[in-house]
Amino acid sequence: MAEKKDEIKKLKEKLLVQHKNGYHVISDKMFKACDKFCEGYKDFMNKAKIEREAVIYSIELLKKKGFVEYEKGMALKAGDKIYRNNRGKSVIASIIGTSPIEKGVRLCAAHIDSPRLDLKQNPLYEDTELALFKTHYYGGIKKYQWTTIPLALHGVIVKADGTSISVNIGEDENDPVFCVTDLLPHLATAQMQKPLAKGITGEQLNILIGSRPFKNDEESGSVKLAIIDILNKKYGITEADFVSSELEAVPAFKAKDIGFDRSMIGAYGHDDKVCAYTALIATAECKKPKHTVVTILTDKEETGSDGNTGLRSSYLEYFIADIAAALGSDGRTVLSASECLSADVNAAFDPTFPEVNERNNSAYINHGVVVTKYTGARGKAGTSDASAEFTGRVRRLMDSNNIIWQTGELGKVDEGGGGTVAAYIANLDVDTIDLGVPVLSMHAPYEIVSKLDTYMAYKAFEVFIAD
Repeated sequence: MAEKKDEIKKLKEKLLVQHKNGYHVISDKMFKACDKFCEGYKDFMNKAKIEREAVIYSIELLKKKGFVEYEKGMALKAGDKIYRNNRGKSVIASIIGTSPIEKGVRLCAAHIDSPRLDLKQNPLYEDTELALFKTHYYGGIKKYQWTTIPLALHGVIVKADGTSISVNIGEDENDPVFCVTDLLPHLATAQMQKPLAKGITGEQLNILIGSRPFKNDEESGSVKLAIIDILNKKYGITEADFVSSELEAVPAFKAKDIGFDRSMIGAYGHDDKVCAYTALIATAECKKPKHTVVTILTDKEETGSDGNTGLRSSYLEYFIADIAAALGSDGRTVLSASECLSADVNAAFDPTFPEVNERNNSAYINHGVVVTKYTGARGKAGTSDASAEFTGRVRRLMDSNNIIWQTGELGKVDEGGGGTVAAYIANLDVDTIDLGVPVLSMHAPYEIVSKLDTYMAYKAFEVFIAD
């Protein structure tokens, strides 16, 4: 009887998909490596909350690793490490491989923008002796989640004379923070009877920034005047300078370990900085790759990838064309022979809300990096849907390198769906598939990822670009 059970067990392991928690598989050595890697990731998350800061962080790291800024026409050879800064909001890092460039590149593409509140062009106003900022939310958010949490202000202000001023208020322990107010339960009877999506409207996402009037001035607008006076003394700006600014309100939370076992990380912006950081580190540490490596950290994914820093722009295509020409080929030939991991997150199964997921095709915390063959919604609209051949190649690559991985979809067929940058790269005639980290509470001000899954994403990008 025991022999029969053992035979059945072996047959199941051979023939059936085995869903295993990664912690049942990894060694003590890998366990420690995972935790150590994630300390660096938490530092990145605290220093790079917006896309501009992520670009600055990335370029500083790349320079330390020997990368130099690329200029069109620069002579290139195998082993050269280059980067291109696109308007301070996206960056491409590349290492020239030993194989001819016409053999294609190994491309990793992640985005470094996250849902947030953007200040309007004329944001500052006063109402009943309170000063506030008007905002326009960026990306898909649940508006009610952004009330009554501490907010920091990040970004840049370009003054009338062209001077650029970086802003970062709310991250230092001695900084003030800001917040969006909400109704007390005692007066919220009507509000709480509304559908959840309408409990807070976009125009109610006003950020409280001050209440002290200017000196002894009792005229209307004195609180607003006091605020702009503070900003003028600190930054030398006037109210008109808000028109040429990009100021983003983001949660003032720090990245912290989650759980008694410290197995997870809570932070703002895991989507998609968890994939951006892992791909960046894998690229920065890569030595003598066979194929040319191109890793892009892009902007604007959360709003559809439009604009000259998003991947619907031609800047990636132009970069490939430039390095192809420098190496005696052409962009079209290189792209057609290339492969891409579209590095973006997927939704982790949440046992508190099981009804929105189909369990056999959901991603799970601690089950490794997620390979997502297709995204899209309602009939796979908006997806590139990777071919069986390329999916099989990625599957073999993961298995042969002992990468803990899983598959996943973004909810039930008629429940969820979403997009990544995969379609825009696939449209360039590049074999492309999504690969990333499962996230709990995605698009919330405080998201959660597993340390093990994060480390497996890094290892996946590492073996892909070295293959």
